[in-house]
Amino acid sequence: MSHEAKNFLVGVFGDDDVLKSAVGKVRDSGVKIFECYTPFPIHGLENELGYKRTRLPIVAFLFTMTGLTVALSTQIAMMVIDWPMIIGGKPFFAYADFVPVTFEFSILCTAFGMVGTFMVRSDLKPYKKPMIFDKRQTDDKHIMAIDLDNNTLSASEIESILKNAGAEEVNKKDFEH
Repeated sequence: MSHEAKNFLVGVFGDDDVLKSAVGKVRDSGVKIFECYTPFPIHGLENELGYKRTRLPIVAFLFTMTGLTVALSTQIAMMVIDWPMIIGGKPFFAYADFVPVTFEFSILCTAFGMVGTFMVRSDLKPYKKPMIFDKRQTDDKHIMAIDLDNNTLSASEIESILKNAGAEEVNKKDFEH
């Protein structure tokens, strides 16, 4: 198994507003940003990074419709087709009685489906080593990671751009991939 080294420049910022404005400056200078890590959500940062609107609501709707279809068809197959029973004088297909089970199963399918989707989309695996660029990224510093392999500018040019954009410090970080 071959291991590929990933080389990053890590800009450390002390203020969220400085990071947010730095993202625009760094992108305008032609540098591709790998990711930004912050100890708390920064409103509008995803727009500055150029992220498109997520399609997760569509995925959630599809999981919900799957749960609804499975729950209804299972109840109809059991209570109407396979083993029809008259309970309390109600007809075989008492659709109002199917609503609670259908609702709950739809929510269950959506919850499990979204957890699975999150884990696949985030590339979370039990054996994967996390990429921690700076230990302070979950405490009090804001981190901008630049993948040097995805940029045409040299490391010294990118370092200069990060410092001019307001980075308190710029560090080099290598990961075995």
